[in-house]
Amino acid sequence: MMTHIQTTGRRAHLVNLDPAAEHFEYEPTIDIRELITLEDVMEELDYGPNGGLIYCLEFLLNNIDWLEEEIGNYDDDYLIIDCPGQIELYTHFPIMRRICETLGQWNMRICGVYCLESQFIEDKAKYFSGVLSAMSAMVNMEIPHVNVMTKMDLVEGDYGNAKKDSEDEDDAADNNEDDKKKRRRRRRRRMDKALTTRELERYLDPDPLLIAEEAGIVEQEQGSINANSRSFKFQALNQAIVQLIDDYSMVSFIPLNITDEDSVEYVLSTIDNALQYGEDLEPKEPDDKIEYE
Repeated sequence: MMTHIQTTGRRAHLVNLDPAAEHFEYEPTIDIRELITLEDVMEELDYGPNGGLIYCLEFLLNNIDWLEEEIGNYDDDYLIIDCPGQIELYTHFPIMRRICETLGQWNMRICGVYCLESQFIEDKAKYFSGVLSAMSAMVNMEIPHVNVMTKMDLVEGDYGNAKKDSEDEDDAADNNEDDKKKRRRRRRRRMDKALTTRELERYLDPDPLLIAEEAGIVEQEQGSINANSRSFKFQALNQAIVQLIDDYSMVSFIPLNITDEDSVEYVLSTIDNALQYGEDLEPKEPDDKIEYE
């Protein structure tokens, strides 16, 4: 994302608010580790990782003047704030919401971006856990919100890469009848594995019936063997989750394929729209004036 933004000529800066971060592809312009680090907190106060992380962010709130002074030089620039990945900070504790409220008091426009990896769709229970976490964060944070399904380049099908180059080479090498049969079997397996556009849209715009269908399949497989199976015990819970997602109807995902420039631009433009970015920016003179003959 930083590469794309810089390519388009915007002035963008990376802000790191994760005191446990270790490596960045781009060096952060503002870094909380200059104020406090998780490693120091765990060593000096004998806290665990989660408790230490909460302490670090509370320390930031108590020393919010530091952040205001650091941001003061970049009022009109685009700031990408990298936050900790612990979901509890957005769903159970008011820390991140208070930070966002403070940024809003500084007349900064904020958009939260929730990222869910595409591998989650392989496990419906895990996927809906991510959907519920996204919805909880949206309700708790109370800021403009964009949900992104990342790593779509790893998904086979219409939204990702249909097949690998090595498979193309194998197909070209198959000439005799046996090889052709093997090639057809490989293609059939790829087709079974690949997600069609219609199937994937049920995950991009969460279809509550997915979890109901999964529960129904499990019931059919286990019902005759064990009447007290887990699926029966949690049937009411599944129905409640389905009803909750359907009633709120808040969560939808934008697919992000980092190998596709159009996909990156679409995600960025969606965030810009949520921020209303650029509507009140004053025209700026270029650093180097071009001389025309």
